[in-house]
Amino acid sequence: MKIPGLDVEFAALPAPVPVWFGQVTSAQWVTAASAVREHGGRLVALWASGATFSEAVSPSDKRARAIFVAYVTLEGLFWLELTLGTDGCYPDLSALFPAASRMQRAAADLSGVHAEGAADQRPWLNHGAWAFDHHPLLQDPVHLPPLAPGALKDYPFVRVEGDGVHEIAVGPVHAGIIEPGHFRFSVVGEKVLRLEQRLGYTHKGIEQRMTQLPVLQAYRLAGRVSGDSTVAYAWAYCMALESICRTQVTPRAAWLRALLLECERVANHLGDLGALGNDVAFAFALAQFSRLREDWLRACKVTFGHRLMMDSIVPGGVQADINAAGLTQLLSCCDAVLTDVKKLYDVFEAHAGLQDRFINTGRVRPELAAQLGLTGLAGRASAQAWDLRCDHPFEPYDQLRVVMAGHTRGDVGARALVRFQEVLESIRLVERLLREMPEGPVCVDVALPQQAARGLGWVEGWRGEIVVALELEGADVGHRISRCHLHDPSWQNWPVLEHAILKDIVADFPLINKSFNLSYSGQDL
Repeated sequence: MKIPGLDVEFAALPAPVPVWFGQVTSAQWVTAASAVREHGGRLVALWASGATFSEAVSPSDKRARAIFVAYVTLEGLFWLELTLGTDGCYPDLSALFPAASRMQRAAADLSGVHAEGAADQRPWLNHGAWAFDHHPLLQDPVHLPPLAPGALKDYPFVRVEGDGVHEIAVGPVHAGIIEPGHFRFSVVGEKVLRLEQRLGYTHKGIEQRMTQLPVLQAYRLAGRVSGDSTVAYAWAYCMALESICRTQVTPRAAWLRALLLECERVANHLGDLGALGNDVAFAFALAQFSRLREDWLRACKVTFGHRLMMDSIVPGGVQADINAAGLTQLLSCCDAVLTDVKKLYDVFEAHAGLQDRFINTGRVRPELAAQLGLTGLAGRASAQAWDLRCDHPFEPYDQLRVVMAGHTRGDVGARALVRFQEVLESIRLVERLLREMPEGPVCVDVALPQQAARGLGWVEGWRGEIVVALELEGADVGHRISRCHLHDPSWQNWPVLEHAILKDIVADFPLINKSFNLSYSGQDL
């Protein structure tokens, strides 16, 4: 397989979704980005490898071996590797794909690699918790050195000047039980002229920790990258591992995984729809959707043994089969939620005050969404028709014929409507999955390979596509995880939020922010 316009042959990786891997030169790195952009493809993820060690140099000279990028085109996902020189530099991609900028800054903080010519070279994840010449992913995971925090420095926000312009600083601690993030507004009166985000307060060292865990157990940590997407992350990790091991899960396990994923989608959308109503002082919506979400989670608890379905997906299949009581309760819950969500949709559509706040607020036009790489449900609300379940359906989605949600207006109202559409569609899928699920075992053994290998998992989570890239050492070094990159769609969508608020007023920000509902911790590993 080739990317049109790039003379590189990519090798297919064994996975239920179309994934190809190839190595490129520095010149081909840029050519590939241009070709993908020209043919309407998207950048999904960019990350650096772990360290490579030279016998001729001291341990302090260790450096990242390579830089990686993942693109999605109509044909599937292309995983590119560029081997780095001793200077650790590679060509900047942010001019072609603006979403690359923060990923490149994060790679510089974690792995000491640098995008040549990038306009923004400020640290992204390193707030001073470690020295600026210390790179966490280059350390020996078995013998980690003690951390020596660096000096705290003021973050150089971009200043907006002019008559009447002033700044409003919000966060990182907020008046609510949410994750930390700082938002710097430049405003005139109430109108927002510029918003700049400062994230990275939740850095947990997950990607380094992954290299310390047994490969067959690391799915548990993957499922804790972002708690609201535990199913999607665990599935993507297991898909990557099963790709390496050439493991074929059973049909029943595949159907159960899809059932878990759609249940997670429904739970999150119900919660967000209630919160959106609450942000415009429509407490009735919060009460009703909270009730429905609670009923849904209790049905999940009975069916899968955990309200959030944590640790339900394991390498080789799923942790346990569903029982008759769970099947009956989940089907009953589908009927009740479906009926009430349809009624609440009519309430939303007929509520003049709610519509006044939703329509044209936080708008991201389709052209801007395409330019910035807006993805997931927020992208579909701005006419970006990408949904892995529809674009490359694999078992059981190839038999379910998922109907993609979508809208063109790109505002808060559109993002709410897409959630309504996806709730109704996911409930249809859940009912079919429960009624038509094939019989058989739910888990098979996973045999680790003798040689080093790589694999990739790609799953359409409720927020957007989750990608896990996994590199495994051979049996001679105990099948150690040499690198595991876990990518959240929030990487692409956080920068778009800065544009969505422009020309709106500060008081609309909580509503606009909630309509995206991005993960702080998912992009801060």
